[in-house]
Amino acid sequence: MKREIFQREELLIGEENLKKLQQKHVAVFGLGGVGSYVVEGLVRAGIGNFTLIDFDKVDLSNINRQIIATTKTLGRYKVDVEEERIKEINPNVNVITYKEFVRNQNENVELFEHLKDVDYIVDAIDTVTAKIRIIEFANKNNINIISALGTGNKLNPTKLKLEDIYNTKVCPLAKVIRKELRKRNVEKLDVVYSEEEPIKVPNNEEKKVVGSISFVPSIAGLMISYKVINNLMQKTVGEMNVEKIL
Repeated sequence: MKREIFQREELLIGEENLKKLQQKHVAVFGLGGVGSYVVEGLVRAGIGNFTLIDFDKVDLSNINRQIIATTKTLGRYKVDVEEERIKEINPNVNVITYKEFVRNQNENVELFEHLKDVDYIVDAIDTVTAKIRIIEFANKNNINIISALGTGNKLNPTKLKLEDIYNTKVCPLAKVIRKELRKRNVEKLDVVYSEEEPIKVPNNEEKKVVGSISFVPSIAGLMISYKVINNLMQKTVGEMNVEKIL
């Protein structure tokens, strides 16, 4: 069954690259609108090992943009729902889950020790301090990482871009992250971000809620999937096609 699942992909990338992807291990922080689609893209592309980190449960407000959120999964931990979905797509995948919120340097010790063995980290969370900790960890341990920046209060998916953090513009979150990374001498970071100006949404004084729609975070997540797969193969699609033709 495994071969039949990926036969169309093998035509594009070749048997060697497909086998390589099935050996790789990707850790995904955050299984929301972006992260859940990252996992979707990666498991359907053949990644064979996942570590999933999210402390949250599925609620009604997630249904409009998170692929794991349905009326049947309400109230369940996102990591459990995601693991189940992965296994339904490809039963051969290995999945490790952590129901954790990333905090200061003295916490999540077991999690970060485990992450030293992964091939790639995807940061799809929205807490600045946690993002910085994850990025610092990856940089120190020479682990590939890509971060999702703000997709909230955005409507135009064509404004999304893959870029190095130091080449970004418009995005307020990118500005904050750049400043913090400079302090820590982190010289580069792959990101997906939007050059769309954030839309001002109505809020009350007690609670600020970020607006979101189905197709912006999902497309950002799939763009991240592309970047991860491409980097793990260390070839571009164009190069692969040329080699196949030759």
